[in-house]
Amino acid sequence: MKSIYLLLFCVILFSCQETPDRENKNKLESSQQGDDQKDIKALDIAVLEEGLGLKGNENEGEFKVTIPQNDLNVTVDGFKIIPPMGLGSWVAFTPTKNQPMIMGDVVVTEQDLKPVQQEVIKQGLTITAIHNHFVRNEPDVMYMHIGGMGSEKELAQKVKAVLDIVEKSRGGNPSAAASVQVENTLDTNMIDSILGHKGNLNNGVYKITIGRPDVDLREMGTKIGTFMGFNTWASWQGTPEKAAVAGDFTMLEDEVAPVIKA
Repeated sequence: MKSIYLLLFCVILFSCQETPDRENKNKLESSQQGDDQKDIKALDIAVLEEGLGLKGNENEGEFKVTIPQNDLNVTVDGFKIIPPMGLGSWVAFTPTKNQPMIMGDVVVTEQDLKPVQQEVIKQGLTITAIHNHFVRNEPDVMYMHIGGMGSEKELAQKVKAVLDIVEKSRGGNPSAAASVQVENTLDTNMIDSILGHKGNLNNGVYKITIGRPDVDLREMGTKIGTFMGFNTWASWQGTPEKAAVAGDFTMLEDEVAPVIKA
């Protein structure tokens, strides 16, 4: 008998629903914001990497660092959860008309939660959400979404301080532990054909990421895209007889009920 386990699909809700009356206004604002983008100063990647003590990736003017949580031995229903299945912390930086801005997601254990939360507050960053991405996971892990604005140097130092607390709580660098491979004999071509998108295989996990170019989401006048976390993703592992999938759905307000019903 074939089994498919739904580890979790976490709903990311953005209040960007447009009414007909707002649509023309938004088009005008989008045009004006496009002009404003010309005045935005590019990020100083060297300053960010020096302050963070980490190398990252740049994409269309945005910068992102990812910290795989290789030190955590998390299982759900017998499946080992590794970073490509969603067990990774990340922080993304983007320039705005005023100052650079960050959006991020920090993986915390129950032991990490209090000291990390205190450090985020101490650093003047914002906690926008704390929630689970998995159910029935052992041990329990949570995800702390953070945000903030400041200069490149200030933000890098603040983010580093938060990540240092995670490292102190765990007794070591989460990414320093060896990465692990999981079993995957799934027909990824079939998955691609069903979803209409192609993915990537990483340590046995097949992941597809889908952006929302149909939505002009903006924060502080800056367009927020796939690289900054505005996306839907799903990851698979296992065999045709016993498979698991986990991911996030990014939805607008009026899309939530239909997606849940589907």
